[in-house]
Amino acid sequence: MTEECTHNCSTCSKHCSDRQMTKEDFIAKTNELSHVKKVIAVVSGKGGVGKSSVTSMLAVAARRKGFKTAVLDADITGPSVPKTFGVTEKAMGSEVGIFPAMTKTGIEIMSVNLLLENDTDPVIWRGPVIAGTVKQFWTDVIWNDVDVMFIDMPPGTGDVPLTVFQSIPVDGIVVVTTPQDLVSMIVEKAVKMAEKMDVPVVGLVENLAYFTCPDCGKRHFIFGQSHAAEIAARYDIPSFVSLPIDPKTAILCDAGSIESYDGDDFDDLLDGLKIG
Repeated sequence: MTEECTHNCSTCSKHCSDRQMTKEDFIAKTNELSHVKKVIAVVSGKGGVGKSSVTSMLAVAARRKGFKTAVLDADITGPSVPKTFGVTEKAMGSEVGIFPAMTKTGIEIMSVNLLLENDTDPVIWRGPVIAGTVKQFWTDVIWNDVDVMFIDMPPGTGDVPLTVFQSIPVDGIVVVTTPQDLVSMIVEKAVKMAEKMDVPVVGLVENLAYFTCPDCGKRHFIFGQSHAAEIAARYDIPSFVSLPIDPKTAILCDAGSIESYDGDDFDDLLDGLKIG
């Protein structure tokens, strides 16, 4: 500690032994050619809830509103974003960085599958290596004037989510769940992790909420009645979305045509993000 010390570490550039580390000290810088205005992480308490498809639909909806959009696929061992968008070409790079792939409508994406020789090659890496790769997707990729980036997170609260929240300036979290999980501790775990990381939960997406009969038009709550409004109110989440079981969405994802999704389910959530 120097004699001139003001005891306000947030305004000091020195690295003395008494310095108190802040959240900003851990944030990694992007490539010097990158510019990303807002980052939204899409999380889930467990797998199989449709998090990647929700991430992709959010990106498509934001792009349709005129925003320059990107998707960072942080689910290293289960990457599905390139397939959902029908992107097959590999990512290219130069001495200045890695160039993200571009979808048909101009959404920038980066995924480990864009770096593997074959899409079906397994990623058999330990946690620290996986977390380091996700961090490199932020620091080494040249993101071009992005208004909003959606990060498709792996399920749970392990190494990768911790790395993302500590290394990337995440502005908000969207929690994806299914009706039977809304009343359990799974959503609460995701919300509490967000609180510990000091990142606001900006939206709740209840996926597979109901099925609309194509014959009579009646809604059937196959996994139980919706509790989305109740959970959003309990945790002060400003926006919630209930998505139906829709075979068309699955077909679009499998065909790599998610950009044909034309629903308005996410309009209120996106408006609340104040992008741009």
